[in-house]
Amino acid sequence: MLSFVAMLWPRSIHGLRRELPDIRAEVEAWCAAEGIARPSDVLIADYYLPMAEWIAEHAEQRMLVLGLNGAQGTGKSTLARLLRLLLERLYGMRVALLSLDDLYLTAAERMRRAEAIHPLLATRGVPGTHDVSLGIRTIRALRDGKPLAIPRFDKARDDRVPVAEWPRWEGRCDLVIFEGWCVGARPQRVDELREPINALEREDDPTGDWRFYVNRELGGHYQALFAEIDALLMLRPDGFDRVAQWREQQEARLRESGGGPEVMAPEEVRRFVMYFERLTRFMWEEMPERADAVVHLGENHLPQHVELGDG
Repeated sequence: MLSFVAMLWPRSIHGLRRELPDIRAEVEAWCAAEGIARPSDVLIADYYLPMAEWIAEHAEQRMLVLGLNGAQGTGKSTLARLLRLLLERLYGMRVALLSLDDLYLTAAERMRRAEAIHPLLATRGVPGTHDVSLGIRTIRALRDGKPLAIPRFDKARDDRVPVAEWPRWEGRCDLVIFEGWCVGARPQRVDELREPINALEREDDPTGDWRFYVNRELGGHYQALFAEIDALLMLRPDGFDRVAQWREQQEARLRESGGGPEVMAPEEVRRFVMYFERLTRFMWEEMPERADAVVHLGENHLPQHVELGDG
């Protein structure tokens, strides 16, 4: 069970275990490089730094795999990169970032599944469109201290980055931040799948073949991948309309930067988020009771309050 806490994180900067250097200038420089607004001093002190120490505490004895779950556009990747900065700078940790998005099957592999199983599988995103064994091998190699190349996917091209261009990792790894929209998810009951929940399911999956297949995939080898997770942190927005809004903001930035032909127009974004709606809503019902931390997000991605698991 989770308990409500009134402040952004249960421990403010004044309650941290040790004196920490002033990192505000480094955070400001990092935000400028990322092209995002610098968080306020209060947000750094009462949210980001205590979160970083909470993670560091969990990783004291062995390599930790932190599952970072959050719906489309919740800022998972940005948070993961900021946490890496804080944990490396303040705690001397070596942090590897792995995104579920980087485990997507190639465009050709997804097209083969679309032709053999269901046309909706041509679109990346849902369980059944990832190379799960690649994710398991990557995490286990990091845990074992083996040199490896960490997978990368190019969303603008809608295809996997060539292996020769994957970033190399050598030496110890203290923390893997494994982020993704359905990281740590569990399957629904069969009876919960029968009725379509949006226009995409009604029009493109009237028999339910696609959603039943996705659910079977999630309940199968995806659970072996998610079993690698040691702690689960969930970013929870205040409604599904917010998900569509934030995803459109992401695509708008890609359009402005001259992204490739796979960058979506606003009407395509509205359809795209329907692929994720069913499982996203189910996770919001089911996951908070077992997550190690749930961060409730409001407007502009700002945290409103945090719940921590009893453990």
